[in-house]
Amino acid sequence: MARQFEQQFKIGEFPIGNGRPFIIAELSGNHDQNFELAIAMIDAAAEAGVDAIKLQTYTADSMTLDSDAADFVIGESDSLWAGEKLHSLYQKAATPYEWHKPLFEHARKRGLVAFSSPFDEAAVEFLDELDVPCFKIASFELTDLPLIACAAAKRKPLIMSTGMASVEEIEEAVATAYEHGCKQLVLLKCTSTYPAAPTNTHLNTIPDLRNRFGCIVGLSDHTRGIGAAVSSVALGAKVIEKHFVLDRSAGGVDAAFSLEPAEFKMLVEESKIAWQALGQVQYGGSEAEQKSKKYRRSVYVSADIKAGEVFTRSNLKVVRPALGLAPKHYHELLGKVAACDLKLGQAMSWEHVVAK
Repeated sequence: MARQFEQQFKIGEFPIGNGRPFIIAELSGNHDQNFELAIAMIDAAAEAGVDAIKLQTYTADSMTLDSDAADFVIGESDSLWAGEKLHSLYQKAATPYEWHKPLFEHARKRGLVAFSSPFDEAAVEFLDELDVPCFKIASFELTDLPLIACAAAKRKPLIMSTGMASVEEIEEAVATAYEHGCKQLVLLKCTSTYPAAPTNTHLNTIPDLRNRFGCIVGLSDHTRGIGAAVSSVALGAKVIEKHFVLDRSAGGVDAAFSLEPAEFKMLVEESKIAWQALGQVQYGGSEAEQKSKKYRRSVYVSADIKAGEVFTRSNLKVVRPALGLAPKHYHELLGKVAACDLKLGQAMSWEHVVAK
């Protein structure tokens, strides 16, 4: 159901889809509901060179029910949050609504794009009143078509994580976005495990997403480190989102799979290098390589030769540099006769050979 829209647009002042990847630092709940820590995180993200910070806009009550029933308790033993009640987890991870405006303002002062993931329609309305430049739909909400319709109706760019969604579910989400006014869409490959294993990341899905849906693509990455994110650039990722923390050892709800400032700085630098390295299809050496061609091999005189002597393996050799006849002529020269005296170190040319 590919539907091609303009593939270059801006989020804030940043051009998307034309140039280096757009790097998003996801603050999530790693601020531990400490406003000063959240401000410090924005400052550190700016110093690391990211393009945007992202919040999550919800309350515990907008996410789930305050229930002790088994359905509302994280039962997976391998989860970072095993045994936690959903309501209490979201309660301690939520970003207070009254923080949004000052955090956005501070981010903008630091030259960053600032936006958020709304988790219900009231959050969309709240963020729209704050004039966010775009909305991010989280992977678990990709099947919440009413939420997507509400966000799309604001006619701002949408970034949607695909997570566990099937092709059919992504098609439904994309169709809903377009039908309700979205014309600028980014789809992010995402693995919705925390942390995600590299073996479950399947980056080859990125170009398939682009080809199927005709939109800008990227990666919302929950692996540890930066390897997967940097690799995604080679597969067409134009947007990269990673969770951010000042200090993993200090904790935070998402700290285990979040990057510290020095790591984020490295991600920014290495993803830019990966993008620059893509270049274009190039054969015959780049302009910068032309001088290096001198140091290929060619045929040289390896021992003094008198006029009339026969060229042999004892007096001709293929060596660097490439100022003589090309190596492909070496066997052709053997057995031929010197037209003049030649000194060791002379580059061979056809004028040194007796013509038959």
